[in-house]
Amino acid sequence: MDAGMIGLGRMGLNMARRLTRGGHRVVGFNRASETTKKAEAEGIIGAYSLNEIAGKLPAPRVVIIMLPAGSPVDDTIEALKPSLSKGDIVVDGGNSFYKDDIRRFEDLKKLGIGYVDAGVSGGIWGLKEGYCTMIGGELSAFECIEPLLKTLAPAGGYLYCGKTGAGHFVKMVHNGIEYGMMEAYAEGFELLKASPYGEGIKNSELARLWNQGSVVRSWLLELLQSAFDKEEGLESIVGYVEDSGEGRWMVKEAVDMGLSLPVITESLMRRFRSRQEDSFAEKVLAAMREEFGGHSVRRTRR
Repeated sequence: MDAGMIGLGRMGLNMARRLTRGGHRVVGFNRASETTKKAEAEGIIGAYSLNEIAGKLPAPRVVIIMLPAGSPVDDTIEALKPSLSKGDIVVDGGNSFYKDDIRRFEDLKKLGIGYVDAGVSGGIWGLKEGYCTMIGGELSAFECIEPLLKTLAPAGGYLYCGKTGAGHFVKMVHNGIEYGMMEAYAEGFELLKASPYGEGIKNSELARLWNQGSVVRSWLLELLQSAFDKEEGLESIVGYVEDSGEGRWMVKEAVDMGLSLPVITESLMRRFRSRQEDSFAEKVLAAMREEFGGHSVRRTRR
């Protein structure tokens, strides 16, 4: 099957590679032409403009967009429109907000162009292990791109989740759960590090142990073991944790629905806290303790 891939970053390039190795014909475009040239060396057909990527695909075209959520996706779709035709399908495989999917679907539908939202999980390991994919959109569009999904995913690794927006909504929930799991591991290892009982235990060995039949075993723990194998105390890593948006969206959805999601909410707040070197809120806490109880306060030299 033929497909276009717009965005040849960490995810997009490996997805294009997996599709090519699976027998599909892939036309790839990246804003940085050097990356496109690299892809050409691996059997991916290079395109050096959005118009060119459409021109190198037979109709009806399938174009997969692997770009950061928000305006990069909107701008790309707008730029693609003149090159697309009725019956073509645009697939957003990034981490977009599901309400953006609904808007884009309605907009492209006026032109007779299909739209599929695909929540993709697999990270940098997807080339080897496959990409777990959650799909939303019209059933006919899903069935059209299913050969691509079968190649991208491991066995049993993709699911049609329903109407437009469903794929990215499910992926949002998936990433929120991921936030909570990661936070639980982080807090557990922090307690061990502070405890005298953790002194004689190597983090890498403990992570390895827990992956041998324990109820907390997981692929995330395998990856953590790999990180500890490289650097037992993670000394070179700064505890500054970014977020890509899905946790925020999930917490906002929970507030709108009146649902309690304390673990995921707190894991998101912990990420925000990691970016503050000297929190003003904690200065306020320290000042209040000094005022009401005479508790000691650490002060900087003036």
